[in-house]
Amino acid sequence: MTRYDEDAQRTFAPLPPTHGRGFARSWWGRAWLKALEDAAMDAAQVKTGRRLARAGAVGAVSVRPGRITAVVRDRNGTTHRADVLLERLSDAQWDRFLDLAIERSGHVAALLDHDMPPHLVEDAASAGIDLLPGLGDLEPECDCGAWDHCGHTAALCYQVAGLLDQDPFVLLLMRGRAESAVLDALQSHGGARGEEVVPHPDGVDAAEAYAVGDLLPPLPAPPGLREEPGTPLSLDTGTAPPPDVDPEALGFLAHRAAAEAHRLLAEALREGHDRQAVAAGPDASQDAVRLAAADPEPDVLRRLAEGSGRTPESLAAAVRAWRLGGPAALSVLEEEWTVEGDALARARAALESAWDEDERPSLRARANHWTVVGAPHQLRLDRDGRWWPYREEHGSWVPAGGAAQDPATALASAVPSAGDEP
Repeated sequence: MTRYDEDAQRTFAPLPPTHGRGFARSWWGRAWLKALEDAAMDAAQVKTGRRLARAGAVGAVSVRPGRITAVVRDRNGTTHRADVLLERLSDAQWDRFLDLAIERSGHVAALLDHDMPPHLVEDAASAGIDLLPGLGDLEPECDCGAWDHCGHTAALCYQVAGLLDQDPFVLLLMRGRAESAVLDALQSHGGARGEEVVPHPDGVDAAEAYAVGDLLPPLPAPPGLREEPGTPLSLDTGTAPPPDVDPEALGFLAHRAAAEAHRLLAEALREGHDRQAVAAGPDASQDAVRLAAADPEPDVLRRLAEGSGRTPESLAAAVRAWRLGGPAALSVLEEEWTVEGDALARARAALESAWDEDERPSLRARANHWTVVGAPHQLRLDRDGRWWPYREEHGSWVPAGGAAQDPATALASAVPSAGDEP
């Protein structure tokens, strides 16, 4: 005798209207909807059902073995009882399904976590047990008199897809067994085989995750890129700001955030970006310089200097470096490191070959700095082997140009041309 849970029933409260999002996010919820959309003879009725479900026209949903039921309200206010029938599994099929669930590590844990492992569904299908409905498996009944899926039964199916997303045991109940019965049976089947049914450690089986790939929808097309960053909302509300909020500084940060988001999106959409390593973002000290390079008002500039532990003069030099080469140039300005081993040998070879014997300047080395003796010029070596020119101004060394692989080329840009300020 077949042991269905005839008294098992779950009732779900009506869902509010939903707009602008899909009905199913899980792969099994989408498979449920595919069975509806593939089998319905009239696509217009499916579309009507989708619209009714979005409008919140589906009442409380009753789920019991072999049947789901709800009252659906038409746009004109009339109501109809809609039922969708699904064949229940036999006792033999349930026993085989439970055996399959216990055979593979992680299946039971996934079910306990209200997840539906794709491999379990595939293995069950191979054994002749169809958990998910296929073409024609969702049999409609509606008091509107339609012989095929109507808008009311379609709306019910869309609503149930959302319930399945939250709990795959809803599907198992439709197939004949309540959640408590399934879990008790898993425990008894495991015990009969000398195995304890316990949750699996956190994580996802790699093979199962890969198997879901072909069920996921394709990624949307990349967004279009506007020519200019968006404009943040105005902070001029006519209301005095709190004492600890500076509207000018906040507005500046909002504009810079929009500009940085635009830059990052432009990089992400550039061809070949997916094959590049992800660059580390600036730290707080570097980000203060990035913001200062956008020429904020003097009060904001002062706060950036104080917040990053710099004097106005050192922040100005940092901004100069940032504009010449971003984080790499800033690192050359503010970090001194010892050149040794192969890096030192390559640096000496580059300096040796950069000039003819009678043109080579006399250089005094300290760490990664090579200063021209008797002249306010300096070369600094970065960790990637590039040379950066520096010039002494008012007793401090400041960046004088961009990086170059050749030290002679870099040093030439440190020497001011006629008419330049010293």
